Amino acid sequence: MATAKPKKKNPRLASGRKRVRQDVKLNAANTSLRSKYRTAVKNVEKAVAAGDKDKAKDLFAKAQSIVDTVADKGIFHKNKAARDKSRLSAKVKALALAAPKAA
Repeated sequence: MATAKPKKKNPRLASGRKRVRQDVKLNAANTSLRSKYRTAVKNVEKAVAAGDKDKAKDLFAKAQSIVDTVADKGIFHKNKAARDKSRLSAKVKALALAAPKAA
């Protein structure tokens, strides 16, 4: 049985109440971008797994833009974004190189 979290008290100061309102909006925006990021990465990995190199290249180009946006906004660290782009790029390149050998 999970214990209930203690209920947060409402801030008394106007600046505190405004901060709470802002935090709700920021949290929603960040959650949306984080979800878009994960979806883009997942779509590229699915295309690579399926062996569809054209689709993987197109999706990777779109994913790069989303990854950069998320890093610029500070939702993920810039090094994490660079690492993820590098790994995705390596997968797409490996797929492109492997396809001609199999044909």
